Amino acid sequence: MTRSVKKGPYVDEKLLQKISKFKPENAPVIKTWSRDSQIAPEMVGFKFGVHNGKDFIEVMVTEEMVGHRLGEFSLTRKFVRHGGKMQKEIEAKKKEAEIASAQAAKAAPAAAEKKK
Repeated sequence: MTRSVKKGPYVDEKLLQKISKFKPENAPVIKTWSRDSQIAPEMVGFKFGVHNGKDFIEVMVTEEMVGHRLGEFSLTRKFVRHGGKMQKEIEAKKKEAEIASAQAAKAAPAAAEKKK
């Protein structure tokens, strides 16, 4: 998504018009499909609903985001974890161990009170 220096940054005009109507403190979420629009300093403090192809992902613009594109903060692909059957077994054992340790932690104070 590069753009030549001579052309300058691309900021969607409709977004700038929508922003000019509100103040950052009390602005609603501004929905947009303009993922290729760069984040301008005027946008800091606003919440944008950036479309990822299915839903609008809420993006709160901060100073560090200036110069980036809106689409960078609204991912279009969902990561499905690696591994298959073995990975599920490992995670199940890990979860069982966590439950057992939590139950042991609960039982320890109760056992200490019974000894008194």
